[in-house]
Amino acid sequence: MQRRIRRALNCMRERTCVSYAKIATMGGICDVDHIITKATSHDDFPLAERYIHDLLKIFSLSPSSHSSFSLAISRRFRNTRSWRVALKCLLLLHRLLRSCPGLRDHLLWARTNTMLTLYPCNFRDCTSASDDYTAFIRSYARLVDESLDCIVDVDTNKGQHHHHGVYYDDDDDDGNKSPMKARDLERRILQVLPQLQSLIDRAVECWPTGVASRSFLVRSAMKHVIRDSITRYAAFRREIEVVLENLIQLPHRSCVAALGVYRRAAAQAEELGGFHEWCKNMGYCGSYEYPLIDRIPEIQIRALETFLDGMWRQLTTDHDGERGDVIEDEREVEPLLIKWEDEDEESTGGGWEDLLEASISSNANASRNGWEMEVYNPYGFQTPPNPFYHPTRILII
Repeated sequence: MQRRIRRALNCMRERTCVSYAKIATMGGICDVDHIITKATSHDDFPLAERYIHDLLKIFSLSPSSHSSFSLAISRRFRNTRSWRVALKCLLLLHRLLRSCPGLRDHLLWARTNTMLTLYPCNFRDCTSASDDYTAFIRSYARLVDESLDCIVDVDTNKGQHHHHGVYYDDDDDDGNKSPMKARDLERRILQVLPQLQSLIDRAVECWPTGVASRSFLVRSAMKHVIRDSITRYAAFRREIEVVLENLIQLPHRSCVAALGVYRRAAAQAEELGGFHEWCKNMGYCGSYEYPLIDRIPEIQIRALETFLDGMWRQLTTDHDGERGDVIEDEREVEPLLIKWEDEDEESTGGGWEDLLEASISSNANASRNGWEMEVYNPYGFQTPPNPFYHPTRILII
């Protein structure tokens, strides 16, 4: 009985707020707070595009309105107990973060001052008997929260050029092109790639269950979640391709970190593929929108591990003097690459060449699982296959 009373009171409060916003708009008073209230109304209609356009217009005319929006949306999300209102607030934030980069700093300020709490999210729905809506709102709030911290531009190759399989930085003052520096590659490994993988995980966690998966509002929100995961995955493929093509330029620690990212990508591809397949069956987006998820077989990872380990063994034995001392110090601090328990050279086939040959010979059987073998060959000798690498075709006249 008490729960029904709370639902009725919450519904009356939401309707009163929306009615007041409509009356204020008709009287000529139209500010950010009123637009947010109307956009996040307590009904089953999806978020109207006109409210997003109105807010973007206000932001372009008055940049100081960013602060007003941050305070208003924080108050609206914090005070509501309706999953419909909370979902529309998160959708509004998710959409505006892509269209208005200047809004990010103000939202971060609101989060720092505990006005906007997205993770951990304490929201609990009081308008439905099911907890599926509460779980979905909390997962979606965490995705938006990590999107606030995202420093990765979706167009990650902006400012770089691809020429004969090697990525170059922009032209300098003299018009010359210089190869990508090692620090740029290390930034990709330590910052960009883990952040993209984390955002993909957050998108997969927004998997709705129960009655929430059949809600019209949730279905409209899932379209943006799915498209966000597709965009992040495409950016991740571009970044990992750059790293693997220039892997030989990196120090030992960065190679180990890149290998860890590659191993995680193998497990993540299975999860993302299952998530997209389920969403496709539910009809959340058009079938043509879903990309092909490249599966990374374990034998490719083992071949890459053995190859990198052999490469660094060769460097430590062939080089002496200052360079050799540096590598030896790195080997003391950082052990050899991942070792397989109860395995030696004889059990693994004698080296990365045998592993690679085994991986290629097993291509016919592995094709049944949905992946195809591609050979990664940026330096003229055969290296472990990389499903993220797409060789550039060169036309010779």
